[in-house]
Amino acid sequence: MRHLRFYIPLLSLVECCAPFARAQSSASFMVGFGTAHNGANGGGIDDSTFAFCTPGTVTSSGGNCLANPSLGGFFLGFGGDVMLFKHIGIGGEIQTQPARGTYGPLEYRQTFYDVNAIFAPVNNKRVRFELQGGIGGARTSFAINQSYCVGTAVCSSETVSVGNANHFQAHFGAGLSLFVTEHIFVRPQFDLRIVPGFTDQFNSTVVPAGTVWVGYNFGER
Repeated sequence: MRHLRFYIPLLSLVECCAPFARAQSSASFMVGFGTAHNGANGGGIDDSTFAFCTPGTVTSSGGNCLANPSLGGFFLGFGGDVMLFKHIGIGGEIQTQPARGTYGPLEYRQTFYDVNAIFAPVNNKRVRFELQGGIGGARTSFAINQSYCVGTAVCSSETVSVGNANHFQAHFGAGLSLFVTEHIFVRPQFDLRIVPGFTDQFNSTVVPAGTVWVGYNFGER
């Protein structure tokens, strides 16, 4: 249920613009598969106290300092857009890691979400080339896996949230939609995100990403 709030702005956007889409042009809904990249920031976390430390050292608590990771891996995305006119529209998307990664002694999941203006200089029955620009957020959620045992026979484990890091982001994208049928399309897309403060978790405030979207288009184009 926690992740539903990320989808509310996207659903609201499509609902508000639906009358324009019916009157003028078209709307699309998409699912995407891709990745995003950023290097490690060189820091570490004590696996005993969870304090910041120098990677590879034994800490004053007697624990080990585990290095922070780089950002990568598989991202799953959901998105939608409405072309208010033939060459101008608005859209939104959310991309998240379905599986948590390891962040020192913690687990983490990275999520990006944004709302964009769209300019499509090429938009015909078979191809749509579009440029995107907008704003949104970047959320890094942290958790720890804890195990409990009653005697030696009964053991269980659970993942407990220990906090989130939230940042503003500016988003820029370029994608080429190739229509394989009248309504179904495939869109390779390159994204660039500028995330102030992202060096708290990773190496750079610039996050390049690539996604292949598969979508369905409603209405006239």
